Amino acid sequence: MVGIGYRKDFSEEFLNSDILSPAFIEVAPENWLGVGGYWKKQFHQALERYPLFTHGLSLSIGSPDELDFQFLANVKAFLKETGAVLYSEHLSYAKCDNAHLYDLLPIPFTEDAVKHVAERIRKVQDFLEQKIAIEIVSYYTPVAPELTEINFINTILQEADCELLLDVNNVYVNAFNHRYHAKQFIEQLDLNRVRYIHMAGHEQVSDSLIIDTHGEAIIDPVYDLFEHTLELLGRDVPVLLERDFNIPEMEALQAEISRLSAIKENVLKRTAHAIA
Repeated sequence: MVGIGYRKDFSEEFLNSDILSPAFIEVAPENWLGVGGYWKKQFHQALERYPLFTHGLSLSIGSPDELDFQFLANVKAFLKETGAVLYSEHLSYAKCDNAHLYDLLPIPFTEDAVKHVAERIRKVQDFLEQKIAIEIVSYYTPVAPELTEINFINTILQEADCELLLDVNNVYVNAFNHRYHAKQFIEQLDLNRVRYIHMAGHEQVSDSLIIDTHGEAIIDPVYDLFEHTLELLGRDVPVLLERDFNIPEMEALQAEISRLSAIKENVLKRTAHAIA
């Protein structure tokens, strides 16, 4: 199944037309905590029609600050109230010394960071009473690396015993910017832990730099990497189309959903045929 990030920008048209037909919707819980009135009514209309996946922005799992358990209590209540299928977050940090930095910053690829992050993920999972999925984020410079990126990610997944949100576009962006092979990178991931896939667009600003924007259409090489990822997985995994701004017409979003669905269907058919 292929879902869409639910945005206030197109909420009314989304709910009042049948152009866009995702299998589920996704929101960031912190964007909806405490929301009432018109927008709460709109959101609950969407929840009546679609299963909900959630993707947080504020957990700051790599921060040196203590975990915010009041925030986590609010998230836990939100997940229960909405019947959310999954809670996912970013393998990054967004605050330090209680200052919110309003960005998803990279965590150093070090042994100490692995232990720190894995312990925090375990605490979050214990508090929420469920596993969470952690997303590989885009980054533009490594910070004092001691480990390879792939070892850093796989070791955290193993030590935290959490799941992986595989953002295929982020891998493409990182591979381009840091000059490694995207398909080989995905082949080395602990794919048994992949619970969820994100797909999005980006902007190439120079011959040597891509910016992960979530504001453009998905390009063909990212679709190709997506197909390769599904072939490696050999199983059905929920896929989300992310579009955070520069929202096109509903028909354009549906065309991307339809293309993602067709790729999934073809890969699953080939996989089933190979097994048979």
